[in-house]
Amino acid sequence: QVQLVESGGGSVQAGGSLRLSCPVSDSSYCRAWFRQAPGKERTGVASIYSRLGSTSYDDSVRGRFTISQDNSKNTLYLQMNNLEREDTAMYYCATSAFFGGVSGGRCTLFSPDYPYWGQGTQVTVSS
Repeated sequence: QVQLVESGGGSVQAGGSLRLSCPVSDSSYCRAWFRQAPGKERTGVASIYSRLGSTSYDDSVRGRFTISQDNSKNTLYLQMNNLEREDTAMYYCATSAFFGGVSGGRCTLFSPDYPYWGQGTQVTVSS
């Protein structure tokens, strides 16, 4: 299992963009990004089923964030555009074990389906 190490976080003004990256194992079927704001629960942001490329998004980021993967580099990305203050959080990369997390040809945003986690990268959006 590849160690998950997120990169690309930082501070940005509202309306700006950031791209997060995370190396992943080629054996992981489901790959996802989660986030946790101070005092709040960790929630799913976006997921991708590596074999089909099908994606799922939380309603709060749909249309602004794009999850993608480069299988030649075994890297997961999260492109975040039009960032809002409410997007401020620690962002985590997570992967499943084999078929874990797959449902109806997509991957869930349910954290218990993901046994492998990175340490997180901070994203701070200011107005």
